Amino acid sequence: MRAPIGDFDDARPAPDCLDALTPPVADAVRGWSGDVPAEQLLYVDTDPRIADTSAFVEHHGADLLDTSANCVVVAGKRGGESTLAACLVLSKTRVDVNGVVRKQLGARNASFASMDTATGETGMEYGGITPIGLPAGWPLLVDSAVVDTEWVLIGSGLRRGKLIVPGKVFAGLPGSVVLEGLGVA
Repeated sequence: MRAPIGDFDDARPAPDCLDALTPPVADAVRGWSGDVPAEQLLYVDTDPRIADTSAFVEHHGADLLDTSANCVVVAGKRGGESTLAACLVLSKTRVDVNGVVRKQLGARNASFASMDTATGETGMEYGGITPIGLPAGWPLLVDSAVVDTEWVLIGSGLRRGKLIVPGKVFAGLPGSVVLEGLGVA
């Protein structure tokens, strides 16, 4: 099937591609109970050498700049406690870590988690972290613009492969909090 966004000739329902996903993402797709059927979560195979946004958009279509989202892991600290969370914003924006994230987590300070922490805690590859299959109990902060986007391209848990998902899905993921202004230009 042809993908609803981007220049991908072969988009397949994610439940048919579980072997191409990391275990936490495959488990989340296998146990899917979201507002849309799991078959609407689409997998596209991609070259991991062009996984970064600018190269990816150049290769697979300029429209993806407006419909791609990045998922990053942040750490909020207050006193001796640290809270890990994931943030999902459109690729053309950046996460407001020191404003919206810090306030939402009730943290004294917030920063991006180290690569080792992000990959170790999620079981996903750096550059492929996705909001589907995050550790239980993690907050998932989602910019409202992502939810308002009809189809969104996100990571698959690996640098190889992406998922194309209806934007409204993100409001219903475990731990999801939709926020205005999480992504800033």
